[in-house]
Amino acid sequence: MPSLPARLVIAGTHSGVGKTTVATGLMAAFRRRGVAVGAAKVGPDYIDPSYHALATDRPARNLDAWLCGTEAIAPLAGRAGDGCQLLVVEGVMGLFDGADDPAGPSASTAQIASLLDAPVVLVVDAAAMSRSVAALVHGFSTFDPSIRVAGVILNRVGSEGHERMLRDALEPLDVPVLGVLRRNDAFRWRDRHLGLVPVVEQRENVRTSVDELGAAVERSCDLDALLAIARAAPRASVAPPPRAWHQAKVRVGVASGPAFSFVYQDNLEALEQAGAELVPFDPAGDPHLPSGLHGLYAGGGFPEVFAESLAGNRTLLADVRVRVENGLVTWAECGGLLWLARSLDGHRLAGAVHADAHMTDRLVLGYRHLWPRVDTPLAAAGTELRAHEFHYSMLEPPGDAIECRSRRGANRAGYASGTLLASYLHLHLGGDPSPAERFVQVAATRSSPSRS
Repeated sequence: MPSLPARLVIAGTHSGVGKTTVATGLMAAFRRRGVAVGAAKVGPDYIDPSYHALATDRPARNLDAWLCGTEAIAPLAGRAGDGCQLLVVEGVMGLFDGADDPAGPSASTAQIASLLDAPVVLVVDAAAMSRSVAALVHGFSTFDPSIRVAGVILNRVGSEGHERMLRDALEPLDVPVLGVLRRNDAFRWRDRHLGLVPVVEQRENVRTSVDELGAAVERSCDLDALLAIARAAPRASVAPPPRAWHQAKVRVGVASGPAFSFVYQDNLEALEQAGAELVPFDPAGDPHLPSGLHGLYAGGGFPEVFAESLAGNRTLLADVRVRVENGLVTWAECGGLLWLARSLDGHRLAGAVHADAHMTDRLVLGYRHLWPRVDTPLAAAGTELRAHEFHYSMLEPPGDAIECRSRRGANRAGYASGTLLASYLHLHLGGDPSPAERFVQVAATRSSPSRS
């Protein structure tokens, strides 16, 4: 039975304080010390875990209580830390920020820390602060007595004098300073409209930056004290996460490459456990789908950034359109939906979904309850699923195959049939792998293997 290893939750006071930089740097620093480090990210984010994976040389996991349920968090954390001496969990937004859903879990960093009985290290952006840092840290450390704020790391500190001022202000509190990172533009991660630029686009450059960051964190943080705090968390055996039952042997093509990097590790593993052989391909360069496919999985990413190269691969797009229209069992999420559409900002794409997409300056995001209105490869009509949505594009027409509901209202969207589910909605199967089981079973029974 897996157990929770020594563990730390790295939390911020708010978004943008540099907690991704600090968490990734700590992972890399401990690895430099020879510590086997596991990584996890609170919430549904795809990009931060790709940096964590580089820092630890292990797959990173997501811990999302709203998507997966509170009972799945400790088992998923056990999977993330399996075989490791230390698990580092990066939080989401501010420590106490979470889902805007009073009927469901908050999915906040604080809730995850509580579920894991893990100490919290608070990252504070001190660039424009002096004595006020004490009021901030005091408020966060006492707001919820069940959350153990074990120390702080001060980020973007300007000078030795600034550091002394901050340490003097914090000295009366029973919250030690565990590290001080100076202001350094070299550690400002490249930004894009959905957050950081994915590692897959410039892997070696990012690897070099992560290595340099790990060295800087090793010099600037008290790793021995941090490890002692992590080891003080009680070790506990946890049940393994739910596992998909082996259904059939099928081949599933997985859209990969720079344009399609938003896929959860737990989703891929659930498909494999259900019997799928996963066959990666690059929609920007491969002229055809892999041979012998029973199914197709196109996750999210940045097809808008690579629209020209995707649109230029006409032979693959024609292959995809014919295969999907002829019943190739297909699961497309967000970027995958755009790729299947007729066009994106005027670039002609596959046309397997009869809609056109365009980019906007309006962000659509949030958790969603959803119910397919027809039978689909992942769930029967009327089955309730949980998902999240995060995009700047719009689809016209939006489709009406899925009933979606959030605190802000209800709507219909997406395209579905007995062999297709294509929508903006992202599923995480770490708490319930049954959609993967159904996908593999439908792929085995509804599709003859497709050939190039």
